[in-house]
Amino acid sequence: MYKVVLQFCKGGAMADWDDLRVFLAVARAESLSGAGRSLRLDAATVGRRVARLEEALAAKLFVKSPQGYALTEAGARLLPHAEQAEQAMTGASEAVSGTAGQLSGQLRIGAPDGCANYLLPQVCAALCDAHPGLEIQIVALPRVFNLSKREADMAVAVSPPATGRLMVQKLTEYHLHLAASADYLARHPPITGLADLKGHRMIGYIADMIFDKELDYLAETGVETVGLASNSVSVQMQAVRAGGGLGIVHDFALPIVPGLVRVLPEALSLTRAFWLIRHADDRRSERLTRLGDALAQGIRREVARLEALAAQPIVVLDTGTPPA
Repeated sequence: MYKVVLQFCKGGAMADWDDLRVFLAVARAESLSGAGRSLRLDAATVGRRVARLEEALAAKLFVKSPQGYALTEAGARLLPHAEQAEQAMTGASEAVSGTAGQLSGQLRIGAPDGCANYLLPQVCAALCDAHPGLEIQIVALPRVFNLSKREADMAVAVSPPATGRLMVQKLTEYHLHLAASADYLARHPPITGLADLKGHRMIGYIADMIFDKELDYLAETGVETVGLASNSVSVQMQAVRAGGGLGIVHDFALPIVPGLVRVLPEALSLTRAFWLIRHADDRRSERLTRLGDALAQGIRREVARLEALAAQPIVVLDTGTPPA
């Protein structure tokens, strides 16, 4: 096996790719143990590799603090060059193996749990069926993903980021409505207008855990108290399905969660959008560009398909005993 060595012109310092790879892992994980887990190395080995790189470059790259390992000024200057080396090595590997441009290998997608639960499973399953060499990981977290730390290869967000070296692409708009279970509506007073909501239990987000202003749905209803709350969209949906109250739900989730009925659809209709976020350096990767395009097309098609199903009238079957 050949050892890849990269030369930094300033002072003729030499660094091999293995040590740069370790440097990137520590910079992203902000700890030796976290970097070790991603690299499948023990923390002591990671520490020795970092020390070896610092010696080769005659510069201190990290400073240890109670919060973890933070980049020094020298480390921050090295970071973009190390990321470029990473892209070059990935491209070289794809070219040598003949996989450049093919949809194969591992892809980790970060997404809020509404998208992760009700859209990505079927979209990613279709991608895997079409490209058997593809391995997709879906990471559902109720927070914003940090692509600079490579928590994911790409992420779906509900609002475009304002900062960072990122590529941002609008995927599609989607719609949300107030909904409740048919059983809940049968057991409670009728709802003819927004003013009637005050007599009903509302289901929504925990206020201080709303990680994006676009998720503050109930603020638009005029309701001030959430009687049943969760930081998870899927938990909220199950609470609505169980007859716990009324909640704002995604139209694209309605065909997947049976038994829910839209309430006051004309008076209360919300529109939001999904955005695909990628690291700016990934524009050099034909593979990630094609994967991003395929994911975007899949999400657009699936939102359109499910919202069309949600718009169809609900047919209530008579399950009574037929006459003899």
